[in-house]
Amino acid sequence: MKSARLIFFCICIGSMAMHGLSQTSHSPQKTSYQLETVGSAATGDHTPFWINSNTYGVMPLDAGNGYLRGQVHHHQLLGNGFYWSAGLDALVVAPREKNVYIQQLYAEIGYKSLLLSVGSKEQYISLWDKRLSSGDMIQSANARPTPEINIQMPAFTEIPWTKGWLQVKGHVAVGRSFDNEYLKDFVNPTQEYTQDILWHHKSAFLRLKDSRNQFPLYGSVGLRHIAQWGGSSTDPAIGEQPHTFKDFMRVFLGRSGGEGATSSDKVNVLGSHHISYDFQVGFAQKDWNLQAYYQHLCFDKSGLTFRNRTDGLWGLQLDLPRFSPIQKVVIEYVTTKNQSGPFHFIDFDHEKHPGRGGGADDYYNNGEYPTGLSYFNQAIGSPLLPSPIYNKNGTLGFLNNRIQDWHIGLEGNVSAVVFYQALITVMNGWGTAEEPFLRQKAGVSLGLKIDYTPQRLKGWTFFGSLAGDTGNILGEKSYGLSIGIRKQGILKTW
Repeated sequence: MKSARLIFFCICIGSMAMHGLSQTSHSPQKTSYQLETVGSAATGDHTPFWINSNTYGVMPLDAGNGYLRGQVHHHQLLGNGFYWSAGLDALVVAPREKNVYIQQLYAEIGYKSLLLSVGSKEQYISLWDKRLSSGDMIQSANARPTPEINIQMPAFTEIPWTKGWLQVKGHVAVGRSFDNEYLKDFVNPTQEYTQDILWHHKSAFLRLKDSRNQFPLYGSVGLRHIAQWGGSSTDPAIGEQPHTFKDFMRVFLGRSGGEGATSSDKVNVLGSHHISYDFQVGFAQKDWNLQAYYQHLCFDKSGLTFRNRTDGLWGLQLDLPRFSPIQKVVIEYVTTKNQSGPFHFIDFDHEKHPGRGGGADDYYNNGEYPTGLSYFNQAIGSPLLPSPIYNKNGTLGFLNNRIQDWHIGLEGNVSAVVFYQALITVMNGWGTAEEPFLRQKAGVSLGLKIDYTPQRLKGWTFFGSLAGDTGNILGEKSYGLSIGIRKQGILKTW
């Protein structure tokens, strides 16, 4: 495992070093704006799943909601490969714990393919389609962005001396949660939680593809890692967690905790970690592109060695860019039932009985971090593992992380000015290994989105969504709609 971590570290650093050796085109120098207003209503207490999910936490879960959103983004070239960007994105929302808040506030400076970003910014690192996928299992578009420092290579960049056949991208980021006040209001008096959680995430992707587009077959492999660490628990038995630079290196390399760490973190690794192996293979033609992918989810060493078998996200994507009625289709299967077995023997004598002691991996949950892999109670990973915002009575964590779901997404154009997107998800859940449901829960969530962009009204888009949830997996049935108007344009070009 140490060698694997070292290889991952070298890939990340090597990627950054190669960054400046390759040119990347950037958008023109400009200051752009976007104004948007949305209203939503539903028959139940909750906004339907496919109106609320994968919106970066913008759409409230409570039914009968609305928001007004304004964004300004600036991008400017400085010459010699340097450029900088900045953005501000603010919302007025009801109902919400705070009716006015900042969604994005960031500044960036880049050199050729390398980018340094500071602040909160909506980003999407995954290889899977952002609009049609059910959601990346490590970092999807489901939760609000955390404030962070992010050094990244956002686009695949050719590696020198490979004749355009090998490309690489990756990132390294550190950040912090700012949801203390929200959690304080949400939890019940007996629920402990951790404040001021620190975050670390990184990725490294390698792609084999003919950049001249003369060979149709291509493939990508990636390694993803996200970790929670530091912070201070309201549980006196846990208290303040280690947060020195030395502790950060333990988190970065996935090593066990030292002085001040809990007994669990001393046996395992410091902090709460989730890792994925990402695999993608595709075949591209002039009129179509077909790709298959698999994201293997890991919570501990048992997952890293595939003791949890096929747990993760399996998918197929077909692109038909010249067939307007259906331009893209995504089919996915998500399973997290195995979890390396039903029991986790963490308390056995490790010296007398060496071994992994894996099992009951309890994805997205952790004893030191009761919020689990979430921010403002929205799942940072796949929304198909229902977020803590659905929990009743102020409890935290993911109460249903043993799932088996099928998902279909498709999009296309009804006409030159009407775009549609349809999502269908069949959900099945069995609770957690420690607290399984007495009976399997199930349901179907559907969503249909329509965008109308009239040619005579430049920059205007009128959009709406119809969605519904059946069954009991999300707690209740709910049917609803949302309607919105968006205006975007250029304030100034430079």
